[in-house]
Amino acid sequence: MVKGLYFDSATLYYRAFFAVPDSVRAPDGTPSGAVRGFLEMTSTLISQFPADHVVFAWDLDWRPQWRVDLIPSYKTHRLEPDARLGEGEEDVPDQLSAQIDAIAAILDAVGVPRLGEDGFEADDILGSLVAQHKHEADIVTGDRDLFQLVNDESKHRVISITKGIRNLVFVDDSYLLQTYGVTGSQYSAFAALRGDSSDGLPGVRGIGEKGAAALIAAHDSIPGLMAAVNEVSSGISKSHRTKLLTQIDELPNMLKVVQVRTDARVTRKLVPVSRIKDSSSLAELARDWGVSRQVNAFLVALNLPKLDSVDS
Repeated sequence: MVKGLYFDSATLYYRAFFAVPDSVRAPDGTPSGAVRGFLEMTSTLISQFPADHVVFAWDLDWRPQWRVDLIPSYKTHRLEPDARLGEGEEDVPDQLSAQIDAIAAILDAVGVPRLGEDGFEADDILGSLVAQHKHEADIVTGDRDLFQLVNDESKHRVISITKGIRNLVFVDDSYLLQTYGVTGSQYSAFAALRGDSSDGLPGVRGIGEKGAAALIAAHDSIPGLMAAVNEVSSGISKSHRTKLLTQIDELPNMLKVVQVRTDARVTRKLVPVSRIKDSSSLAELARDWGVSRQVNAFLVALNLPKLDSVDS
């Protein structure tokens, strides 16, 4: 059976950046902990969960304008401080920026798919991969928004690394029902109602997580909830009805922002990695960043030959 292993890249390099001590440096003294940690984590996971297709989803557009147009507060708190009132770049730690570029260069030199597209966040790339390829898939992330991709019937699950790769959480429909009271197919509606301050999503004021779960469990979707809100027989409490009606016109936009897209173009064709794309560049990157051992471990995990020209 064909299987995919799809990585939410930003989750991994941010986790590596904050987990690996700043004292870890490249030969020229540049901080390299994120590069080293990223390669070590992904090598471990690729070895632990063998797959036919390993893909790294990349944020080419971390805050798409179409989402901001729908919910202006979307990710505003993550803008660079001097750009909070308008367009701007993501506020990335200074010591991480160069390492993100290095990770991208290493993945590209290996030849493993690193997929991103203008107007699409990495979440949308992952959603497109799952929707467009009908094989079983594991999605590695620390972002609970991606719980909406869980589907027991299609054998899509999320491997959550929020507690570290030694304490992985395997998210399937059973886990979601036990933890939140909703299934993967209901999760985006639940998340839209609940809101998420970490992404600047307001949700419906006063509903909260438990209220959102109960409403979606009873009415299945945002359209179903909107149709039921004025029906006395629907079982919606007076308090919840009042709160929902206050923001009823905002609900469709909330849902659109939370839902991952499934129509990216770059995800339509998948080709297994069968050889290193650029051994010379990869060897140079490995030496420059002091990650020769980690690069070779990554290659071994992908069933590719080690680089003979770097120290192991």
